[in-house]
Parts: sequence; C-alpha cells; structure tokens
Amino acid sequence: MASLLSLPFTSVHLQPSTTVTSLSQRPAIFRLIRASVSDKPPAPASVSNPGETKLPLKEIPGDYGLPFVGPIKDRLDYFYNQGRDEFFKSKIQKYQSTVFRTNMPPGPFISSNPKVVALLDGKSFPVLFDVSKVEKKDLFTGTYMPSTELTGGHRILSYLDPSEPKHAKLKQLVFFLLKTRANKVIPEFEACYAKLYEIVEEELSQKGKSSFQAVNDQAGFNFLCRAFFDSNPVDSKLGDDGPSLISKWVLLQLGPVLSLGLPGFIEELTIRTFPLPPFLVKKDYQRLYDFFYKSSGFVQDEAEKMGISREEACHNMLFATCFNTFGGMKIFFPNMLKWIGRGGIKLHTELAKEIRSVLKSHGGKLTMAAVEQMPLTKSVVYEGLRIEPPVASQYGRAKKDLLIESHDAVYQVKEGEMLYGYQPFATKDPKIFEDGEEFVPDRFIGDDGERLLKHVVWSNGPETENPTLENKQCAGKDFVVLVSRLFVVELFRRYDSFEIEVGKSPLGAAVTVTSLKRATF
Repeated sequence: MASLLSLPFTSVHLQPSTTVTSLSQRPAIFRLIRASVSDKPPAPASVSNPGETKLPLKEIPGDYGLPFVGPIKDRLDYFYNQGRDEFFKSKIQKYQSTVFRTNMPPGPFISSNPKVVALLDGKSFPVLFDVSKVEKKDLFTGTYMPSTELTGGHRILSYLDPSEPKHAKLKQLVFFLLKTRANKVIPEFEACYAKLYEIVEEELSQKGKSSFQAVNDQAGFNFLCRAFFDSNPVDSKLGDDGPSLISKWVLLQLGPVLSLGLPGFIEELTIRTFPLPPFLVKKDYQRLYDFFYKSSGFVQDEAEKMGISREEACHNMLFATCFNTFGGMKIFFPNMLKWIGRGGIKLHTELAKEIRSVLKSHGGKLTMAAVEQMPLTKSVVYEGLRIEPPVASQYGRAKKDLLIESHDAVYQVKEGEMLYGYQPFATKDPKIFEDGEEFVPDRFIGDDGERLLKHVVWSNGPETENPTLENKQCAGKDFVVLVSRLFVVELFRRYDSFEIEVGKSPLGAAVTVTSLKRATF
C-alpha cells in the first residue's frame, strides 16, 4: 500500500505517544470530500533554482563516519540501540535540521553504498516524487536490490525508472487489469470479508479472542485472486498456503531492512550481513507462479499485444498482487483496526450511523456511489494513511545538481547523491498538520480538510494527483483507497463497536479482537 503496486513491506514500530482525538474535541463539520483525486493544482515543487527563495543556503549537516564502521554504527542504532523513530529524531536534534547526511540500513555487505541525504519534513520530502529530478531505477527497496532470481530473472515494474521503455508498457498492463476487473471488486470484497467475520465470531465464541492477522491475510489473498483473476486459490493446488508462501518469499527480499524481534546478534548474522540465497524459496515461488500463470491468461494475452512475453507479464502480475497489494492489506488493515479501535465508542457510533444510513438510502446495496457519500469514513481512511503510511521509506537518486528547500533553509545536493525520505515524519510535520501526532478522524472533512489532501502522500505522490505512465505514483492508488473504505464499511455495517488488544509485529500492528458488539440499530 510506494502504494498498491509499489508497496514495500516495512517494519512498522508502534508509537505509544501518538494519541487519538475524539470527534467531540473538534467542530462537527460533515461536508463531502469531493473525490479521491482533486482537480486542484498540485503543490509547488520543493526544488528551487538559485535566486527564487529568501531562505538561507546552508551546507547539509551530518556525516557518514569511517568506512564500514560508520554504516555499522548507524545500523545498530537504527534497529537496536535507539529504534527507527528515535534514530531520526536524535539526528534532527543534533543537527537542528530535518535535512542531513546519514547511512541507511542494511549497509555492509549487502549494500555497496549506504550513504543518503535524509529528507524528514513535509516540504523537502515531495522532491522524491519528481522524476524529472530524481531517478528511481533499482531503488524500490532502498540502497540494495534483491536478486532477480526471486522474480523469475526479471526486473519487475517497481524497480524500473519511468525513462526505461518497459516501464510504460508494464504500468499500462496494470491499468488494464484494474479497469477490466473493476466491477468485481465490491462483490468479491463483500464475500471474502463476510467469511472473515464469520471466522472471527467463531473464534471469539470458542476462545474469547481472535488474532486478526491470520484471518485478514487469508481473506485478503482470496479477495485479490478472485477479484483480479476470477480464481479462488482455496480451490486450487495452493489451497490455504498462499499467504505463508508469500511471507517467506518477501522475507528473502526485505529481510535486511526488517526487524523480526529476534535477538540482535541473530538478526545481524542471518538477515543483515549477507543476502539469503533464493533457492530457499524456489519451490514456494514456483507454486505461486504456476497458480498465477494459469489464472492470468487474459492479462498475458494483452501483454503479448504490447510486446511483453507471457512469462514476464505473469511475474509482474504475481509481484503486483502478492508483494504490492497483498502486502498493503497485510499492513494497513490491522493498522486501521488499531486506530479506529483506539477512537472509542463515539467514533464507532458515528461511523456506524453514517454507513448504515447511506446503505439504507441505496436499498442496502454497497456501491462506489454509496461510499462517496460517507465523508467520515473517507476521512478516517485518509487519516490512517497519513498517520501510519504503509510505505515508510522512499528513495531517489539526484539526476542533476539540485537545491532542495526545507521549512528553514535551502540545501544543495549533487548529481548522483541518494535521497531518502521517512514518510511518517513528513506526514506528521507540525508546520503542515495541526496535532500531527494525533489520529483525528474528521481531519479531512470540509474545504479545509480537502486542502490538506495534497500532503497525504502514501501512494508515492500527492493524493490530489493521478498515477500516469510517466510517474512512479501507485497505479492502483484509487483501488487502495476504495478497498480501505470497504474495510471500514464491512466492519460497521455488522457491528456497533469492538474491542482489541494491540501488540508489535514486523509488519504493522499485531491486533487481537477481544469483543464484537453486533449491530443494534
């Protein structure tokens, strides 16, 4: 979820200091959010030319330390001594700047060059979306690239820069898939998540609690395969194994930048120093590939018309579905459940009233038009994407010498330097978002709220802009927003309220459902 189709799994650390603001603490202004994509002009570019700004030109603070020693020290601080958020906060405090030089994991020996210029505010961060100024080639996972043996020997769309000829063809293929199967999204989501809640209720009655992760993973994978490819994995040779096969495959790609909760010395020896060999998941990947090859024939037919081989098309569809899209649902849905759960009974009641009222006015039928008439539901989803974006990190390599503005200064970046942005800091920037550390359910309602949407950038671009063949914004941006809204709708059309327990997980929040109160009105 950068986005639906460029979504890396990232270690999401919970932030106890972040709070939820009750609806009663803010004016109740319920005006429609007009659309997922606004027709308003985009925000001004964050890269300036000399003489266009009154901010002082400053040297980028920070350093990389001694060769080998510096990257290892930063890696240990990032994962163990400080943790990710404190790692960045301490450097901001030390340098009194949201732009500075540092090393990013994994470092030696997986990454040959861990040096980056970090951009940690909402003003400097958007330069990472401007492909006229930054290159995105082979930067999907950051300062290293996993072996292409994990993707059938192909460089997948996520690793291509828009300047590469295949980028436009493969992205167009994704657009084709989304358009062709659009009418299947809502009915398949309803069916798969109705089954999810049946299982959760059964586990609650038997054990008094239900782990949301396992049931969400299975429901999410089944939904995507049914909606996109009209194929139910449970009825195939995959059975229920899809999510577990994907998890192992993804671990080999993202292990170097994940925190698995193991003792530090074990993680350092097993996943951070040398890449795990692809043969460990070769059979697992083949099982996934066989399923997608059999299921995605209509996409392969379209690919051949574009000059793309059936095999390359299949590897890309597998990656888009399993890594990007399934990964987003695996991370974001539990996080949404966490934030809404913390919102309490008042938020739950307001969502239930809105959702049931709109559904009633549409004869009980859930449609895209109906969802567009749910301003609080839409705002809650945007706020979830803002406060805890499923893709925390973005990278770009400067195509030329650049001047980059933060709120306080201008910094010169040389051609070829790697830029890194930690999105949660950009989307909580106090100079852009009031109470940015708080979950404010109605933040994006009304004209003032709508104007803030340009700063919601989970999709590798502003929410007010569209994905195109020429940019790296998530091809399925609107799809992600839709299914996230459907997730909220399916919850509150059934239940008045719920209670949860929240723990830590390498990917998102570990949520356990402890209570569901069935709908009473």
